[in-house]
Amino acid sequence: MDSLFRAPLAVCMIVLQKKKAVPITPLITIARLLLPASVALLAAACGTAYAAEGETLALVKSRGVLRCGVSEGIVGFSTRDKSGRWTGLDADFCRAVAAAALGDAEKVQFVPLSAAARFPALLSRDIELLVRNTTWTLGREANLGVHFAGTLYYDGGAIMVLRKSGISSVTQLKGATICIEKGTTHVENLAAYFGSKNIAYQPLIIESLKAVTAAFFSGRCQAYASDRSQLAAVRASAPGGPKDYIILQDNISKEPLGPVVRRGDEEWLTLVRWVLFTLIEAEELGITRENVRNIRDTKADPGLERFLGSSKKVAKALKVNTDWVERIIGSVGNYGEMYERNLGRQSDLKIERGLNRLWTQGGLMYAPPFR
Repeated sequence: MDSLFRAPLAVCMIVLQKKKAVPITPLITIARLLLPASVALLAAACGTAYAAEGETLALVKSRGVLRCGVSEGIVGFSTRDKSGRWTGLDADFCRAVAAAALGDAEKVQFVPLSAAARFPALLSRDIELLVRNTTWTLGREANLGVHFAGTLYYDGGAIMVLRKSGISSVTQLKGATICIEKGTTHVENLAAYFGSKNIAYQPLIIESLKAVTAAFFSGRCQAYASDRSQLAAVRASAPGGPKDYIILQDNISKEPLGPVVRRGDEEWLTLVRWVLFTLIEAEELGITRENVRNIRDTKADPGLERFLGSSKKVAKALKVNTDWVERIIGSVGNYGEMYERNLGRQSDLKIERGLNRLWTQGGLMYAPPFR
């Protein structure tokens, strides 16, 4: 059976076992192309229910906890520290959504997922929010029955090699075995990039982050392809230290990483999207975790007044507390604080912000008006 059909069918089977509904659209679309006779069977088996309007927030509130899908352990994005607490940019975003939806940033159940398991977990309703360094693509949004709420981190595909290999460019990887994690965009992107340059290579596609990292460090492959930020995190944890590995300058692909929700519940999508914009706008206005409580009653700055005032006016429509913006910033800080703490100058990775700077500083981070 074609791999394009196996993945949606697997989602269907998971849902059948749990007696829950998922969008049938991705199953029908692919099945129509590959196995026309199966369309009716899949439709009957899986049903056609999307998340109903307002259903997700109501579920989260009734349970009193947000289930958020994260990685199995990517430093800077989502990983457990020595005390067992989840840290990272993705983990902080989960907390920001919990702060808005429930009024408490700590009411999050973190669900670690492999790349291959993340979309089935979202579609089968094991989680309400997926924040697992996941690339926003047309195919995913059109075919899988999901919506991306925006871009939390602008990244790019890259390749890491041993420093002593002497490799300084992708063109030197002809015939090389390259490790790739299953279920990521890098499988297709690498094929397209190397194909455009007429360079032959051998992909070694491995199930999980832990397994693909182990394969690379043990020498099963000469190179490792992933998001540039993820490679930086893997290099930081290298057995012999980060100095033994280099990340090539070649940019393989665009990788805008963002939070994902199920299609159909526009109310939940709107809330998650504006949590992201709140973090960005707060940085632009200079509102931080430390000063947010002091400036909430300010009348000195029209921009601040509009930001905080508008958020209170729409709280009823969003079905959240009027101080939802203050709770977000008071819990995790603004976007810049989150970045520097997890990926930037205050972290072990010290990744330059680049495209993730505010638009006023030459980056791409930009929030629509709060009015």
